[in-house]
Order: sequence, then C-alpha cells, then structure tokens
Amino acid sequence: MTETVRAGYRVRASALEGRNWLNTGGRQLGLEDLRGKVVLLDFWTFCCINCLHVLDELRPLEEKYSDVLVTVGVHSPKFEHEADPVALAAAVERYEIHHPVLDDPELLTWQAYAARAWPTLVVLDPEGYIVANLSGEGHAAGLDSLIGELVAEHEAKGTLHRGDGPYVPAEPTAGNLRFPGKAVPLPGGTFLVADTGHHRLVELEADLTTVRSVIGDGTKGWQDGSAAAARFNEPQGLAVLPAAVAGRAGYDVVVADTVNHRLRGVALATGTVTTVAGNGVQRLLDAGNHTKRGAGEEHPSESSTAEASGSGPSLTETALGNEPLNVSLSSPWDLTWSTALGRLVVAMAGTHQIFTFDPLSRSVDILAGTGLEGLLDGPGDSAWFAQSSGLAEDADGNIWVADSETSALRRLSFTADDGGTQVLVSTAVGAGLFDFGFRDGAAGEARLQHPLGVAVLPDGSVAVADTYNGAVRRYDPATETVSTLARGLSEPSDVLVDTTAEEPLLIVVEANKHELVRVPIPKEAQSVDEGARQTQRPASPVAAGPLALSVRFSAPKGQKLDDRWGDPTQLKISSSPEELLVSGGGTSTGLTRELVLSGSVPGGVLHITARAAACDGEPGGEIPDHAACHLYQQDWGIPVTIDAAGDTSLTLDLRGLD
Repeated sequence: MTETVRAGYRVRASALEGRNWLNTGGRQLGLEDLRGKVVLLDFWTFCCINCLHVLDELRPLEEKYSDVLVTVGVHSPKFEHEADPVALAAAVERYEIHHPVLDDPELLTWQAYAARAWPTLVVLDPEGYIVANLSGEGHAAGLDSLIGELVAEHEAKGTLHRGDGPYVPAEPTAGNLRFPGKAVPLPGGTFLVADTGHHRLVELEADLTTVRSVIGDGTKGWQDGSAAAARFNEPQGLAVLPAAVAGRAGYDVVVADTVNHRLRGVALATGTVTTVAGNGVQRLLDAGNHTKRGAGEEHPSESSTAEASGSGPSLTETALGNEPLNVSLSSPWDLTWSTALGRLVVAMAGTHQIFTFDPLSRSVDILAGTGLEGLLDGPGDSAWFAQSSGLAEDADGNIWVADSETSALRRLSFTADDGGTQVLVSTAVGAGLFDFGFRDGAAGEARLQHPLGVAVLPDGSVAVADTYNGAVRRYDPATETVSTLARGLSEPSDVLVDTTAEEPLLIVVEANKHELVRVPIPKEAQSVDEGARQTQRPASPVAAGPLALSVRFSAPKGQKLDDRWGDPTQLKISSSPEELLVSGGGTSTGLTRELVLSGSVPGGVLHITARAAACDGEPGGEIPDHAACHLYQQDWGIPVTIDAAGDTSLTLDLRGLD
C-alpha cells in the first residue's frame, strides 16, 4: 500500500484502554510506548476458534519482524467467564501467547476502534496512524506484504525504531499435565490423556496421577515415529477403536491433533504414531464448489462458495474421498466411534461441521453441517453448528454434540432408507450464538456456557462438561430437563464415566487445574438458576426503514478478484428476531445490499456473512493457470437498536485499507 493511498485517510490511533496488561511484567502500556514500531492490534476472545487460528498465523510474522513489529492482543470477551482475569491469564499461558495482551472487559478499546467481529486486526504505522482494518482469518500473506512496505517506508523517513518490544513472559503454572484436553479409558484400567499444553499424550494409572507412559517428545510440531520421537500440536480428542477394527487398521487410538489439522493413529503396544488423515493445511469450509471455481491448491485462507445457490452441501457432493493425506482438515477437536455408521465421527471445530473417518479405508467425509456458524436444526446437509467440541454415542446410536459457541447440546440421529443413511440434527439445550447462562429446569429454558465435553451416563441421560460455568450438567432425554451434578470446577474440558468403581463415578478433566478428578454422581442433582444471559456488546443505533450495507474488501498485493465465473463476492444476511428484517435478507452476490428494517421491534441482531474470492495475479491481468486462490470470509452478529435518529448506513471491513 502506497503513501498516496493512505494520505487521504490518516486517522490517529485511539488510546489503548482496559483493566490491565498481561505479558508486560506489570508495566501499563500506552501508544506512546509503541511509537516507532509497526503495531498490530489483534481483537480476540479465547473461546473463538478463528481467533486461535489467527494466533498461529501471526507467529511467523512476529518472528520475522521481531525487532520492528509489536503485536498487542486486545482481549474483548464474548462470554461472561472470559471477563474473569484469572481465566484470561490461564488462556494467555495455555495458548503460548508471546506478546502483550490488553484486558478490555468493558470493550473500551473495542468500541474505540469500531471492532464488530472476532477476530479483527488493525495495523498502526510507526507514527501511530491506522493503515489497515481486517476481519477474520487468512490475512498472513497480506500482512507480510504490508508490514514489509511500512518498514521500508518508515526506515527511509527515520521514524522506525528497531529493537526489543515490551513483551515479558509470565511464570508458568503447570505440573505433570498442562491444560489437558480430553481423556479416554484404556482396556487395562489406565487412562490416556491428551496433555494438550505439553503437546503429547500421557497414560495415567487408575489413581489419575501416576504416569505410566508418555507418547510424544513434548515439543510442539508434527512428526510421526516412536513414542519418544513423535510430535503433536495441542492434541485434544481421543477415541479407542473397536478391537476388530484396530487389528485391521494397525493402530488402536485415533487422536485429534488439533493445531496440526490432522488425525493421528497410535499403536498402544509400541507407542508408534502415524498420520492417518490430513495434510496439515487448514481448510475453512467444505471443498464442495472449490474445484468448480477452477482454483489451484488449497490455501489456509480458503473456504467454499457452496452457499452461492442458497443451499448447503449434500453428503454426496461434499465427500472428500479416500486420499486422507491430501485432505485439508480444520481444528479437529473430538472423536467418537459410531456403531450406527461403523466409522469415527469427528467434531471439525474449525469449519463448524461434523465429519466421519473410516480407519480401514481412511476415507474422510462430511456428515453434517454447511460450514455456516450458528444454531440451525434439520437434515444434516442443511444444519448449522458452532465450534463443536465434544462427542459421545448413546445406546440407541445417537451422537450427542457439545456445540460450544452456541452453548448448546445437540443430537445427531440416523435413519436408513433407499437413499442411504439420513442424518437429522436437533437441539436439546441451547438458544443461539449469543445466548448462554447457568439455568437448570425445562430444557427449552435451560442455559449452558461454552460446553466442551459430553458423556452418556448409565441411565441414558447425558453429562455435559459445562466449561465456562465450571460445572458438570445433566440432560435427561426422558423428561427433557437439565440439572447440575457438580460445580466449582476449573474449566472442565471433558467428562467420562468411570465404571471401575462399585458405583459409577465421573472423571472430569479439569483443564485449568492441570488434573483429572473423580466426582460422584449424586443421587439428587442440584437445581441452579443463576439466569439466562446474552452476549452484551454495544448496540448500533439504526433508523427504521432503508439501511445501506457495504462491506469493504481490497485484495492483498499480488492478488486480484477471481471474476472468471462471475461476481466473486457474496453476502448472506438474516436477523434475530426475524421480524427485524423486512427485506434484504438471503444470499446473493455482491458486497453491497439495501436492507429494510422494521420499526415495530426495538432492535435485535443482524447476522451477516461476507465472502470474497481472489487469486494470485496482478490487477488488470489474467489469472495464471494453476494459480493459488483464496476465499476470505467473515461472520458478523451486529446488535442494533431502532432509533429515529440512528444511522441509515452500515459499513464493515472484510479487508479494509485506510
């Protein structure tokens, strides 16, 4: 980006305000302390999988520009629990964040920079002016180019100051385990644990503390081989294969190697680790129409244009095929064996979908979910999920899903007909992306807060690791009620049933205490009502009637819009309540739309998804054969209030350059 482009839009950066700073050794930073550096503000919240992807995208840039770039994580919480400073400090340690973090629970800095989505990236030049505003993930290549230009420009001007930044590492808190994710019982009475923060697997004795064996050398990375040499990157879910399947497959356990975007197989007798699916390249959505666009190789910033026709992917159309090592996955978070399907079911958190994996053929397929984030029931090929993170099968073959970002408990049921196996998605507990709380009682009114784990109890009821409420909850399908089995836990990330005792016990993976604990199943569950809540973000006042929506997008340097098959941009718009939007909803091409808002409701939330496809090539030129193509996407949920004096236009940045 040239100075002439920025000259007309030189806007001073706003002050960085919040409750406290982390990773600065107690120092309270201001913009003046960062003058002379390129500053990258990363507005994030630790529940958000897209935000976690961005943290990993930024690491190479932080290393490459270590003496001129300062990243500042502005933590802008979505859930109530995320506003807890202790929980935030744990998250900063857990995700190995090596830059200063501003704790902004009141969203003061969020509002000052007009952020509207997680994640949002804002780039400041060394003189303290805003030069770019980016929403979503997949911007690493564009940021690399922009930072390089800013460094050259300001070094020539004498306004760039090289040297160390203000980052000061915090003291670690973990012990034998570090932020464990999931656990499974092994046939011999021991337990295999995903020691997520140590990037390895640990086998614990029945006492849940004594380490019997370790698989992985504890170094973040990807490497197959022996137990001592293998490497993982934040592994989460584990599934033990049926003995007959394991014998033919050659491995006993499948691991969701989350940040590596791979599935790994482990032979327990030797500890040998192999990669069984995933090429390590993160995919954002299904590959359904990707090849129809004539795109080249898949790229971390890509996602699909499958919604262009307004219909979601079908199970046949989106089958990924039997080339597991050439398939792109995205943050697989949990796995469970499905007796109904004869396959593993995989919670693909990064694309908000449910996949399957066959250990024998090693084929990978999409089971349910369009890839759009939200809560929508119905047939599997049209349902919406939101960062599904926990799976369990019941005696009837149903798959229960902890759908974390909707704070929901979902169910997948299966029926067979002449067309094959049909999938139906239903919601047992939960109301939507911005609805959460701690409330027992009738399931329709009950609320969870970002659950990550689920298990089926001996009586057929379902235990939920209600992570951000620090509790284990119980859903009874017979009475359709919710109760509380245990509380006072520290971010429980998984729950399983221990049947080795005289009476069944729960084993809870207590992530933020770095341990597994046994919890009795009470004969009388508690009934808690601490209320239902919604994510509280500042609402934008808008006038009833026409609202001109515009999403700004500029392809990064070296890319051009891919218009070979028509308009490469798209908007999908809806509202809650539905009555808020009189017209202008639905899916169509283009990044501008006229909406009409009702004056008969006080307000609500506008749900907006924007997409833009670009390929490597120069503006005005032809796109080369086999060019790498990229699809940028962002979802916004924008609270609005109807006000006669409110705005009549709304401008959002998918990739805005100032």
